[in-house]
Formats: sequence, C-alpha cells, structure tokens
Amino acid sequence: MDLTPDQAALAVERHDCPNCDAPPSSACRIRGGKTAAKYHTPRFVLVPALREELEVPVPADRGPGRAWKQGPALAVVPAPRTQQPVRIGYARTSTARQELASQLEALRRAECHKIFHEQISTRVKVRPELEKALALAHQFKEAAPETPVILTVHELKRLARNAAELMALSAELQAGGIQLELLTCPLTGIYDPNGMGAMFFAVLAVAGQIERNYIREKTLEGQVTAASKGNHGGRPKVIDDDMLTFAIALKDKGVPVPEIAKKLTIKTGKNAGQSPSVASLYRALAEAEQTAADDGVSLRPKPVRIRGPRTR
Repeated sequence: MDLTPDQAALAVERHDCPNCDAPPSSACRIRGGKTAAKYHTPRFVLVPALREELEVPVPADRGPGRAWKQGPALAVVPAPRTQQPVRIGYARTSTARQELASQLEALRRAECHKIFHEQISTRVKVRPELEKALALAHQFKEAAPETPVILTVHELKRLARNAAELMALSAELQAGGIQLELLTCPLTGIYDPNGMGAMFFAVLAVAGQIERNYIREKTLEGQVTAASKGNHGGRPKVIDDDMLTFAIALKDKGVPVPEIAKKLTIKTGKNAGQSPSVASLYRALAEAEQTAADDGVSLRPKPVRIRGPRTR
C-alpha cells in the first residue's frame, strides 16, 4: 500500500459508502448502528491507490465498536476533470469539379462538433464559411476558457494561399487561444499558436513564400524561352503586321478608317474571314504611331522622286 493507514482512511472517507450509506468524513457502520472495524470494500475500491488492498481498517480515533456518529466536515477534493477539446472543422474546394467528400469524411472521423464547408477560390479574400468557423471557435473559447478549442482542416492549403493570409490567420488564432489541427501532409498534428505552434506558423509562411517565388521565377523563365522562339503567348493578333502596313498605306492616301477596315480580312482565329472592327483598327494604328514615335521613325512612306530623261 502506497498510503499510510491514516492516509488510506482519509482517502476512503472522501467518498460515500455504497454499502452502508456513510457520508463523506464518516467511517463505515454495521447493521447494529455501530462504527465498523474496517471500511466496506466497495468504498475503498473507489480510491485508485487502494484497489488492490483486501481491507482498510478504521483508525482507533474513529471509535470502532462504538455507536456510529457523523464525523467532522471533511474537505472533499474534486476529481480532476478532463476537458474534451472542441473541434471546429473547415473544408474548402476551389471549384465545383474538385472533390469535397474526402475532406468532410476526414473531419467527421476527427469528431468535429461542427463542420463548415464551401466551394470558393482562395483568391477571394472574403470566405464566409471560414469566417463562421472562426467566429464559432471564438464563441466556444469565450464561454469556456479552459476548454481547448481546435480549428481542424484537412490540409493547410485549404486555409490560405500566401504568407500574408497565413500570418493574419495565425495572429487571429493566437489572439483567441485557438489551436490548429492538420489531418494530412507531413506536418500532421495539433499546433498551439501560443506555444511551439508560433514557430510552426512562421516557418511554414516562409516556406510557402519561397515556393511561390520559385514558381514565379520558373514561369518568367518559361515565358522568356517561349518568346525567343517566337511564341509570345496570349490571343493571336486580329490585325497582323501585313494588314497594318496595308492599312497605314491606305490611310496616307486619305482613305477613311471605316473603309480601310472593310478592305481588311482577318486570317486566323474564330473571326477568320471577317473584317476587323473599326475600333480595333483605330487601336492598332494608334499603337503603331506610338511605337514609331518612341523609335523616332515616321510611318509615312518617303516620296519617290521620278527623274525625267537626261538632256544633253
């Protein structure tokens, strides 16, 4: 027995006796109304440290064999309560074509009390269901400050798409004392923004920013490589260089722009075979004039001097 006899008796008397109905602070009693020489087994079994004991004797100062009487009031130490965490789930997909059921199933297995979900791109700054999830988490935390409140998501990319959003979310969770749980990815686990989780948020934000910078650099390199091969991307021009040269020549001869547009024919694209709009032609001519002005070149053709026959 880990407890001394007096400590064992004191621990036993913190509980009611289910056998003789002796209240806390009193020793057990027999049918004749006298104090028993030992505590009833169902009573001391309630004490974890005494569950393997065969008997716990009543101390002499409790008066074994004498008429039973209620003992002095004893401060009952309440058993420690284990606070079950409150989980608020959030699931998101960018488009309706993406699958949402797996996220919802994972959140249900995590025993989330409430699950919010929406189909919206992370490019949209206002996400109503995420705001509702955070608001509910704050309400739970305010109502029961000692209860752990956890925002649970399938993976981190369901919450934010850049470092700024992630750090803003981290600050909000930290201010509210709300934890974050990731169900998948190499960093699976629960992170407390007030503890070691703060470092997790910071490192993750830096890693995410580095990844986005890398993707941007590779995209720019790909665009430069494609441009060197003559592929500049974007939609094909409605008015190509040959059409523009012809239009400038007609304009210099005084032909109105609407009539010039009717004489041109689009060669490629969904409007192939049709004439470009007057607005497109005006825009192309203006851009050509601006480019020529920047380069110091005139779009007007040089006059050709025709010489007559020489006379001797």
